[in-house]
Amino acid sequence: MKVLILNGSPRKSGKVSQILHTMEKRLQDDGNETEFVDVNMLNFKCCIGCMKCRESGKCILPQDDAHHIGEALQNCDAVIVGSPVYWGNINGKLKCLFDRQVAIMMGENKMGIPIPLLKGKKAIVANTCTTPFPFNILAGQSTKAYTAVKEILSYSGVKIKGKLLIGGTKNMGEIPEKFLKRAEKLAKKLEK
Repeated sequence: MKVLILNGSPRKSGKVSQILHTMEKRLQDDGNETEFVDVNMLNFKCCIGCMKCRESGKCILPQDDAHHIGEALQNCDAVIVGSPVYWGNINGKLKCLFDRQVAIMMGENKMGIPIPLLKGKKAIVANTCTTPFPFNILAGQSTKAYTAVKEILSYSGVKIKGKLLIGGTKNMGEIPEKFLKRAEKLAKKLEK
């Protein structure tokens, strides 16, 4: 199985990165092929809203890293998306990357009704939030960020197999072992 891992965190050793690397190791240990992408290291322009991709089926902007990610999304069997929570949403650069993938992820019929283009693929979503548990859930911080990714993936036909939403990370230090174990279990779900 080929798994694309999109790390929306700008911190290579941050909490999201720790979780995603745990999932990656579990998948690799089981013989799966992974591609780990630090989204904040990518070089791409933001979507300009020209809508030309709706006609051509591909982004018309000059070739950049967003085009590579589009190919990786088409060629993978599963995707893992991780992001810190920023203002109750995903990291801005990750959102910009998804904006550039519209032609790859979702078509539309003559009436403008969405047509999912990534049917059959699976996903795991993970996020971390400095707001302490349970307030990260009650205030909607973690849940709104999760919902943003869920909406993108669902409209694309991707089936979400699980989520890991961790609150209270501000003074956490390392990710507790119980969350790393949960991350490994979630990665295993992609193999089923």
